[in-house]
Amino acid sequence: MNYRHAFHAGNFADVLKHILIVRILTHLREKVAPFRVIDTHGGEGLYDLAGEEANRTGEWRNGIGRLAGATLPAPAADLVASYVAALRAFNQGPELRHYPGSPLLVHHLLRPQDRLIACELEPRAATALSRHLHKQAQAKVLRIDGWTALTAYVPAKERRGLVIVDPAYEQADDFRRLADGVAAAHRKWPTGIYLMWYPIKGRDGPDRLARMLRSARIEKCLRVEFAVAAAQPDGGLTACGMVVINPPWRLATEMEIIGPALLDLLGRDAGRGFTVDRLIADATHSGT
Repeated sequence: MNYRHAFHAGNFADVLKHILIVRILTHLREKVAPFRVIDTHGGEGLYDLAGEEANRTGEWRNGIGRLAGATLPAPAADLVASYVAALRAFNQGPELRHYPGSPLLVHHLLRPQDRLIACELEPRAATALSRHLHKQAQAKVLRIDGWTALTAYVPAKERRGLVIVDPAYEQADDFRRLADGVAAAHRKWPTGIYLMWYPIKGRDGPDRLARMLRSARIEKCLRVEFAVAAAQPDGGLTACGMVVINPPWRLATEMEIIGPALLDLLGRDAGRGFTVDRLIADATHSGT
């Protein structure tokens, strides 16, 4: 696997994805009952924004670099405050030096009764992730393929929880694999929340994912898509999307508040855009 998230940590896609994760965890924390988070493609866990990889691309400067010093409108600022506070917990003083990936961000927000399973197959990333979560009783790091983990660790023993599926999208069939894997997991653990992140470099993959989820007759699906600029000739990422199965009931409204504020802050040209919509289950047929 050639993908290294260190080159992209803290970019616009990370900002949106991690804000969404924090909002979901905030809602899960509102009830006393424990929950479990399963992160199928955890990465290294913590990224050095002053490191060689992050500075080679500089993507974080147009993502968290802009948000960290910005003042958002009051409703959006209130909803993003927990995410910003979590970032500050991994940094000393005003300088933003370290950016937490989803496993460390999740672990920071767990309560004593909650648990995290963080999975990573690539040896270097798995070693780093294990180091960052070393001796954390609430977290278990597994050197395992994320797709295997999606089958092996669902359902969780807890009734509530979140499954984060964020593969590298290096294989041609990853969108199909994502839809099939999450639909199968949902059948086994229908009360879990599932978050699927995907890049948008064309409409074929994202639209196929939407069709397959509709055909799987999953009734509660929220889709969020975010573009900071028009598609680039060099193939650089300018848009991404997420689908949340079983979203907390206030999540759509919250993202409708957060999205435009982020778009004003992170958008770069007339190709920018933000949408929130629901994927309505197709009860007539199954298909591709």
